[in-house]
Amino acid sequence: MDNLNSILSIAASGMRAQGERLKVVSENVANSASTGTEPGQEPYRRKVISFEEMIDRESGASMVRVADISRDDAEFELRYDPGHPAADELGFIKVSNVQTILEMSNMREASRSYEANLNMFEAGRRMRTQLLDLLK
Repeated sequence: MDNLNSILSIAASGMRAQGERLKVVSENVANSASTGTEPGQEPYRRKVISFEEMIDRESGASMVRVADISRDDAEFELRYDPGHPAADELGFIKVSNVQTILEMSNMREASRSYEANLNMFEAGRRMRTQLLDLLK
C-alpha cells in the first residue's frame, strides 16, 4: 500500500474511533436524568470508551480502534425525593453518575479530533488527485 493510501486509512480509523466516542457520549447525555423505577434499583451507569493502537499488517501503519466500552464504577449520587417510585425508606433515590459538563467536554474533544482526521483525509485525497494529474 502506498503512503497516500496509508494516510487515508489512518485518518479513516481515527474518524471511526471518534464517531464511536460521540455515540457513547450521546448515550450518556441522553440517559443522564434516568433513575430506577423501584426502590434499590440502579439508574443508568455512565459508559466509558477506551482506544488502542492497531498496526495495519499490509502497510505497517499505526491506526486506532476502540479497545473497550465499559461502565464507570463511580458512585451514584443520592437525591432526596420521597415521592419518587424508586425512593428508599429514607426518601432517597439514586441518580445516574453521568456528569453533563464532562460529557460536553468529551463531545468537543471527540468532535475536534474527528475534524482533524477529516482534514488529514482530505489532504491525502488532494495529494493523490494532484499525483494523478501529474501522471496524465
